[in-house]
Amino acid sequence: MLEVGKLNTLRVAKILDFGIYLDAGEAGEILMPTKWVPEGTLVNHDVEAFVYFDSEDRLIATTQTPKAMVGEFGYLMVKQVNNIGAFLDWGLDKDLFVPFKEQNAKMVEGKHYLVYLYIDMLSKRITATARLEKFLDIEAAVYKEGEEVDLIIWTRSDLGYKAIINQKHIGMLFENEIFKEISTGTKLKGYIKKLRPDGKIDLFLEKPGYEKIDALSAKILEVLGANNGFIGYNDKSPADDIYRAFQMSKKNFKKSIGTLYKQKLILIENNGIRKL
Repeated sequence: MLEVGKLNTLRVAKILDFGIYLDAGEAGEILMPTKWVPEGTLVNHDVEAFVYFDSEDRLIATTQTPKAMVGEFGYLMVKQVNNIGAFLDWGLDKDLFVPFKEQNAKMVEGKHYLVYLYIDMLSKRITATARLEKFLDIEAAVYKEGEEVDLIIWTRSDLGYKAIINQKHIGMLFENEIFKEISTGTKLKGYIKKLRPDGKIDLFLEKPGYEKIDALSAKILEVLGANNGFIGYNDKSPADDIYRAFQMSKKNFKKSIGTLYKQKLILIENNGIRKL
């Protein structure tokens, strides 16, 4: 069955000068313009295509992959704002529409916003909304503590950052447990810390065990994270060099890396330390 706003594997029905027609079953045949047709395509070949509506609301296929698809969240830039809403760059020829009623505040050209893509029931068009809550926490969370999940950073709060878990649920990353630079729209791996009785979910950005470290150890992890997981310092490094890099004494540095090593969060090498 054809899924508009998503990738579909469709068979080539015919080839013409201006493109190919793909067999979409009950939806009929869908045009893929020549510029998107893979080289060497023949009749009866299968083609993976993203299907959406063109500027005249006709179904059209492309081998371009959009920055987000229907049923997903995307951090997209506003290309234009007019009297009916905003239009976002989602990587296709036709921009993505966000009606004013689906904006938390009036969107500004050139800025990025986290949005959800869906099929509007009235217009049947692919539409985006910044009102994300109505598409989250719809189904029960069945995660296990320590489970690895995909996160999209949503918004900052007094406690830290709200994040979207596996495109389905809302979780919280607490400020004192974040050891790397993050911002709205950042995609990264995380871990389930705790499932609360009230349904709220606490998250880690690091593997379980990081919550037990002190502030000095957290500082070392932060520096490691900013340097691709390796730094050229260990317990044999000069005290002055350690202080300049970490603003801590060599004694405290040795104690902290010892703690991280025991928790199997770092590896101490001859020429430095490496994050595991």
